Amino acid sequence: MKDSRHLTKKKKISLINDINYQPFVLFVLILTACIFFDFYFKNSNLIIPFITSTLVSSIVTFIGIPKLKKLKIKQIIRDEGPKKHLIKEGTPTMGGILFIPTGIIMSNILYFNKDDYKNILILSFVIIFFMLIGFIDDFLSLKKQVNTGLKSNQKIILQSFISLLFIIICASNNILSQSIQIANLNIYIGNLIYPLGIFVLLAESNSTNLTDGLDGLLSGCSVLIFTGLAINILLENSDNTSTLAPLCIVMAGACMGFLFLNKYPAKLFMGDSGSLAIGASLGSIALISNNLWSLFIMGGVLAAESISVIIQVSIYKISKRIKGKGYKFFLMTPLHHHFELKGNNEALIVSNFWLVTLFLIVINLLFIKT
Repeated sequence: MKDSRHLTKKKKISLINDINYQPFVLFVLILTACIFFDFYFKNSNLIIPFITSTLVSSIVTFIGIPKLKKLKIKQIIRDEGPKKHLIKEGTPTMGGILFIPTGIIMSNILYFNKDDYKNILILSFVIIFFMLIGFIDDFLSLKKQVNTGLKSNQKIILQSFISLLFIIICASNNILSQSIQIANLNIYIGNLIYPLGIFVLLAESNSTNLTDGLDGLLSGCSVLIFTGLAINILLENSDNTSTLAPLCIVMAGACMGFLFLNKYPAKLFMGDSGSLAIGASLGSIALISNNLWSLFIMGGVLAAESISVIIQVSIYKISKRIKGKGYKFFLMTPLHHHFELKGNNEALIVSNFWLVTLFLIVINLLFIKT
């Protein structure tokens, strides 16, 4: 019996060591990609922004943790969630107010003199305001001491208002394509791009918000997706290569620096201030660079998280109306909680979701028209 317990303890220690190693593997992977594409595209400029933003973000995040603890900005775990998450109660949260501004400030400093700098300004606007919506939600949650801040309709109204302003600004500056690029197909949709743009920002920000439920899950997936978008823009040789590709890699670095402290077991959570801003940045960059389809493919994990919730709620409501009792398709949603309740280790779920995201990025890049 003692030997069995000893072996189990050794396995747990081994697993934790592997988990601590994974973010560094991810960093090396992204850095290798940056080196390769900087060599392949002479003006891509990815290496220095990625390393710098990773370093600055990790330092800012590290310094910020004790400050957040001092202000008693700590995570509140919802009762209906997995019971094992209760041990995370009290972990500092609202980390988004640390690493998101880091990415935005660095982007504005690095690309201030570029010809299409206005794109950076417009993107900074939408990302910061989505971060502020998340901040309000986080603040109210802490004030009420429950895991709900803004009501769903309040959040949607605020997100819709900022999204509408973003679309109006983009339309007035003529920076939104009225076609959607799908592999080698260019599908013209005209003015439908405007309502589609609002939908994309709402869907993407709420998808990232739902995905942020396990240590390192959203931050790791975001590092990969931002990098995938940067490579996508470079391979397409678009007019936005000089700013949008490096902007993506700066955001990837900001998320990477945060991931070092957000990995399992997390020392800090990003909160809605981080998750909503990440979704807004992915959606807005994809809109301006005409990479909506690519984002949908590369962000398949984010989409699956949202779809799982839609399926769960729909089946429950329909079955309750027909049979008088609600039935669940998943053990719990979003999807990552379903795998948790099936007995899978949290860190293993996260690493597998990262691998799925990496696979989807590779699949997408194989179909880019070069």
